[in-house]
Order: sequence, then C-alpha cells, then structure tokens
Amino acid sequence: QVQLVESGGGLVQAVGSLRLSCAASVRTFSNYAMGWFRQAPGKEREFVAAINQSGGSTYYTDSVKGRFTISRDNAKNTVYLHMNSLKPEDTAVYYCAADRLAPYGDPRQYDYWGQGTQVTVSS
Repeated sequence: QVQLVESGGGLVQAVGSLRLSCAASVRTFSNYAMGWFRQAPGKEREFVAAINQSGGSTYYTDSVKGRFTISRDNAKNTVYLHMNSLKPEDTAVYYCAADRLAPYGDPRQYDYWGQGTQVTVSS
C-alpha cells in the first residue's frame, strides 16, 4: 500500500511560481513511477507530468512544457512539481499518483492517489 500526501498548493498571481510536493509512505519508493494530474471544476482529470522510477525520464503535456518541471528525490520519498509562469488556466486541484510499472499519461493506469492540493492562479 502506498500513501501519498500532496502539499504546496495555494493562491498565486499569474506569471508566479509554486512548488508542489508529494510525500510517499512506502519502503520502496524508487520502484514506483510517479505522475502529476490536475482537475479543474467541470472537467476531467488530465495528465500534467510524469517521471520514471530513476528520475531519468520525464514526460509533460504540451500546455506545461517549458513552464513545469517534475523531479523526484528517492532518498526523501518525494516527487516535486515546479511550476513557473503560471496562468489562470492552470487553476485546478493537483494530484500525484504512483504506479509500479511505467509513467503513464492515462490516469486509469495508476494504482495510488493522493488527496489533492488546490492551485489557484489569479489574473
């Protein structure tokens, strides 16, 4: 069983920055690929970024490329999402997720989810 706890969300003005963290309670964090997803009101949950087990491969949805960076620290059992140049359309609840196999873009492939953290970007 993997427990995930996100933190770092909040209210920020457009073009500002935030860093989200997701702490995992699991002995073998390095065995899990990790993903960040987001869900805005009235919309489906969408893929934001993912990282493989070693941290050597990362993936992003087009709308955040060049602005967001996913990283992980396996010694701290934590995955991060660094968000720069934030836009109002980035407003959503952000979730981290873990999977034993691969850093998928499809949320249905992930086994474990955090409770989410709200990010609100004002114009």
